[in-house]
Amino acid sequence: MSAIADAFMRRFVEFINTADETLGNALIASEAIFHVPNQREPMHGLGGYLAIIGMMRSGFPDIQWALEEIIAEELGAGDMRIAARFTMRGTHQGDFFGIPATGRSIAVQAVNFYRVSNGKIVEERGQPDLLGLMQQIGAAPVS
Repeated sequence: MSAIADAFMRRFVEFINTADETLGNALIASEAIFHVPNQREPMHGLGGYLAIIGMMRSGFPDIQWALEEIIAEELGAGDMRIAARFTMRGTHQGDFFGIPATGRSIAVQAVNFYRVSNGKIVEERGQPDLLGLMQQIGAAPVS
């Protein structure tokens, strides 16, 4: 694992756990594209990512992401490709995809792929386990 990629992703997790716009500006390119499950069009830039965080926090106000592992390829000059696995933990305290608050706790895995250019994220493809999340809040049957 690359020490540079590890440090970068730890700062990124700090950003998503705090929604600190100053930190977000340091990590996210203004032209960044974020591909979000269940969204036809990608989100863009820091504002787009803050909207993603806001969507998650509307259902899970205490949500926190933990970085579990990364695989990174350094391409030189601040350019990297990173695959990261996270665990998201929180409590379902608000409406989420039309499901009213249940008070249930979640622990959900996500695997995201990042493209970093000049030291900033320019693209993310996120794949959270939405089925597992919906099962944990009682909105989908557990098989």
